[in-house]
Amino acid sequence: MRPPSRGRRSARHIDFNRVNRAALEALPYLLGRWLPDGRALGQEWTARNPTRVDRRPGSFRINLRSGRWADFATGDTGGDPVSLAAYLFNLSQAEAASRLVGMLGIGDGQ
Repeated sequence: MRPPSRGRRSARHIDFNRVNRAALEALPYLLGRWLPDGRALGQEWTARNPTRVDRRPGSFRINLRSGRWADFATGDTGGDPVSLAAYLFNLSQAEAASRLVGMLGIGDGQ
């Protein structure tokens, strides 16, 4: 088996639970960067979905406590911040987790 290339992490070497916990703590900050036209309404961040033509906020929501998210107009859903990053930026789960590791400064995610 070939080792992962330098600068990239294999999915089995990433502690996804740790990355998601750290991302949940920073979720309002992350959402402000990723979805800057959104806003917190109660326990949810409501924004336009940048992956499609979405003229007004309302159907794309992220739970600020759990990280679960959904686009109620399309049926796209996910259960955590890593899946949200993967969805928003068209990345694999491993790539999204790796980028979050770097953004959040949590070491190597292991």
